[in-house]
Amino acid sequence: MSLSRINTLLLAQEGLGSVTRASIEKMQLQKLNALLMREKERGGFYRELPGHLDSLPELASLPFTTDEDLAHYAPGLLLCSQAEIQRVLSDATSGTTGAAKRVFYTEADCEHTIELFMAGQGELIFPGSVTMICFPFSGPHGLGELIAEAIERLGARPLRLGVGLTYGEYAAVLKSERPDTFVGMPVQLLSMLRVCGRGSLRRALISGDACPDAVLRGCEAILQSRLFPHYGSREMALGGAITCPAHEGMHLRENHVIAEIVDEHGRPLPPGETGELVITTIGMEAMPLIRYRTGDYTRVIPGKCPCGSEVLRLDTVRRKETAELAALDEKLFSLPFVADYRAERRNGRLYLQILTCGEGALPALDAETEARPARPEDRSLYAGKRKVEET
Repeated sequence: MSLSRINTLLLAQEGLGSVTRASIEKMQLQKLNALLMREKERGGFYRELPGHLDSLPELASLPFTTDEDLAHYAPGLLLCSQAEIQRVLSDATSGTTGAAKRVFYTEADCEHTIELFMAGQGELIFPGSVTMICFPFSGPHGLGELIAEAIERLGARPLRLGVGLTYGEYAAVLKSERPDTFVGMPVQLLSMLRVCGRGSLRRALISGDACPDAVLRGCEAILQSRLFPHYGSREMALGGAITCPAHEGMHLRENHVIAEIVDEHGRPLPPGETGELVITTIGMEAMPLIRYRTGDYTRVIPGKCPCGSEVLRLDTVRRKETAELAALDEKLFSLPFVADYRAERRNGRLYLQILTCGEGALPALDAETEARPARPEDRSLYAGKRKVEET
């Protein structure tokens, strides 16, 4: 089994002699202290923090950064001039009230993310590959654009499909372009595979939302290969952790992110215990964050990876509020005739809209259900992250 490409990335980007826990933590402390000193000298949002820490565990003594901070104090969080900003990501939508959370990137931030995407995608995308990209394309330095750039640098051909294709359009792409790899969200992948068949597809990278166990099993059974889950967020420049050939967790981008797992009271948890992921982005040039509470829940997998890498690994990542959806996922996606479903709560009552791709009996559910066969003009029932909608 080959060593994770994350090791090669850390050696290239940081000039390390070796990638061990000792060398990683020494590098992290140096970069953290450089960041703290820059913040102290600049007098911005983090000006009250100490300019130096003697050890990484001392990081836990610093206050958290929250979504509210990103919404209300974004200019004070910038460590560069506005002229250097290449991309701004905001969570503003038509339904947003109050200030929107904003995250800024420089050209170097985007370049480092492309290099991470190359490391992760290089495990399954090879020269000559044709890859479906089913993520949004939103202009220069957007997620889809960065993924496509990484694929092209790997010598492969990206299909810039975006989100919102119908099953008929997916089927046409599979027939005409004969892609061998897929990059997109997990449920959309399973839904497409169940309705359209795998065609020429052989391998897939999934990210953008939690991957339920039933979805992972279903995709792998059809593709007859292991999935490559990735994790990222806008606060860490869209790329955070990648899967290696061992398929036992996602290796964290540790020259860019210091990760902590904390309990409901904000107290640090040891490896192996599940809690909220807190990140300090020591590799961000435009807008580094110190102890940012992501709202994502996971655990650090203890010990060295079977591939030989000592880089920390994250387990499956979920939002805490999606526990109800996770239970539904296991019940519904374990059924091979369920292509997709959407959950909505109206006045306290759960409603399920279900698309099917064959015959079968639904389990007993404490919900009102509407099930029908998927049609060529249908699309995935969620365009982005999935949740139980409240109306």
